[in-house]
Amino acid sequence: MDFDTYRQLDATALARLVAIGEVSAQELLETAIAAAEQQNPAVNALSQKLYDHGRAALSAPLPDGPFKGVPFLLKDASGDLTGTPTRYGARLLSDHVSASDSTLVARYKAAGLVIFGKTTTPEFALAASTETSLTGATRNPWDLSRSAGGSSGGSAAAVAAGIVPAAHASDGGGSIRIPASCCGLFGMKPTRARTPS
Repeated sequence: MDFDTYRQLDATALARLVAIGEVSAQELLETAIAAAEQQNPAVNALSQKLYDHGRAALSAPLPDGPFKGVPFLLKDASGDLTGTPTRYGARLLSDHVSASDSTLVARYKAAGLVIFGKTTTPEFALAASTETSLTGATRNPWDLSRSAGGSSGGSAAAVAAGIVPAAHASDGGGSIRIPASCCGLFGMKPTRARTPS
């Protein structure tokens, strides 16, 4: 699938194409990886490239969830993925490797999402701008001189840049809504306790 077609489709449309056999999950993942390699140098949305993790997930049959085969990125805060660092944007946690998937990540996988990276966040997700000494500044894809917002700035920038159709984010005081607004996206903050941490 070419990038222009890919970036015009939302997660449900991509899942539908996989379900009817019009495109494979492998093809979508490789398109997303190519998009990340093309777009990320300018926007700096990814804190970790976990491409091999995504490819390994496709070596076995995916669960028949509603988003089967759709590429997905986790915010590098509260998105514990087995064997990968969860750093919360902080150098202090650079060596913290998750021993297991969080409940939320397990649910994402059960929905059929293919995780292939983590997105930038300010230290401990405590700022409205995504800029740290660990990862540098995350830029707004629409205007690289501007911020993507925070604390889910990497997730919003990745979606706005067309790397993924949707991404994990978290919000206690605007951390989904601020970056979505900055990047011209729809961001939904679920009611507290609706999703597990």
